Amino acid sequence: MLIVQTIGNSALWQREKTLFLTSKMAPFECYEKVFGWVDSLSSADTVVCFSSSELEYEIVKALLVNHVPTILVVMDYFHDRYNVQIERALKENRLMIMVLKREKTDGRGTTPYLRNKYIMSQVQHTVCGYVNPKGSIFLLLGGTKDVTYLLKDDALIAAESTSRPLRWTVAEDKCLLRMFYEDMGIHAIHKAIGRPYSTVYNRIKAITMNDEVLKGRQFEDFFVGSLDLQHDDRLFLKEWRGDKSLPGIYPVGNSAPDFLFEYDGHPFAVECKWRNHMPKEIAKELLPADRQAFYLQYAREHNIPVYLLLGIGGLPSEPDSMYFVSLMEPITYSSIIQKLITNAKDIIPLLSFSATEPDQTTGPDATNANKPWTEADDLLLAELHKDGRPIEELMEVFKRPRRSIRYRLRKLGLTV
Repeated sequence: MLIVQTIGNSALWQREKTLFLTSKMAPFECYEKVFGWVDSLSSADTVVCFSSSELEYEIVKALLVNHVPTILVVMDYFHDRYNVQIERALKENRLMIMVLKREKTDGRGTTPYLRNKYIMSQVQHTVCGYVNPKGSIFLLLGGTKDVTYLLKDDALIAAESTSRPLRWTVAEDKCLLRMFYEDMGIHAIHKAIGRPYSTVYNRIKAITMNDEVLKGRQFEDFFVGSLDLQHDDRLFLKEWRGDKSLPGIYPVGNSAPDFLFEYDGHPFAVECKWRNHMPKEIAKELLPADRQAFYLQYAREHNIPVYLLLGIGGLPSEPDSMYFVSLMEPITYSSIIQKLITNAKDIIPLLSFSATEPDQTTGPDATNANKPWTEADDLLLAELHKDGRPIEELMEVFKRPRRSIRYRLRKLGLTV
């Protein structure tokens, strides 16, 4: 891992530090114990944490509300610039934001695992919240010293005992909304109102933006911010569509892709979707047939290609992994997982600006379509391209689809 940027009080990195780790999808039943640990800390402590899961993000907010010196570690780019608590903590010199970048992108190990391993090597203590015995954190901690487990076993997770009438009062709603929009987090709201964490979480979803819409917008914000459009004079954002509707009434425009871009004068459209996990049935859960048909119709009518940017895991504002695939061809599980990207900027080499370009060979087969390119393949491809061989001939030689040939040429820095 490389430290590419630090924001705030970098002197905190020189202090004795405790890393907070937790598995994803932590149950609400563990919140009482975990936030109890946060409440036990003081300004003499320094906590290193991430914000790539719901509980981690809430821990960050709780630490900042409690004025505990905090080091927030993020990957590639810091996105949460308008968080009220982060702004205050930076102003008061009790927060350091460390931006990391993966040093190698050869696919050896997931980014969260490598990030966790690196930060663990830099801290003196590790405190664990909920640890999934089947998850990567459990494996990472095997044999590690100076680790404190707040929850030693799932059986120790007690159900929340606080009970209140189901009906929320206007005063409670006003308190919740004020604290929510001040980014004070679920723990502070829980303490102020006295309702269980799960009840607070569900109430936030009920009276603020629809949860699915909110996460979709967060992922879109992440995508656009990662492109760094202000410093790229070749890439332009032409349209950013926001879905609006009333119950049972959906404008036709809602079916259009989320973004319309232009790169070197060539337009292309992008639809963004974020999911907690990779859907098992892509057609049913992600892109139904009628939706795909609309994108194809949109591409033909506007003569531009349409792509899908899929974020998986983590948070919408910091996904664990991303995939960028063309919607001009059938979308399947196998076709998606082959199009992994490490950064939003990686979409540029994958662009093709023909809306109707076929993605099959003109020869007898494309048997090598899913096989990795070898060094010998690259050398031969470069030589044949230099000789001016047409792409149809290259497709025949390598038994690969047109789009694969074009992408590899771009990857090698050769003009298509």
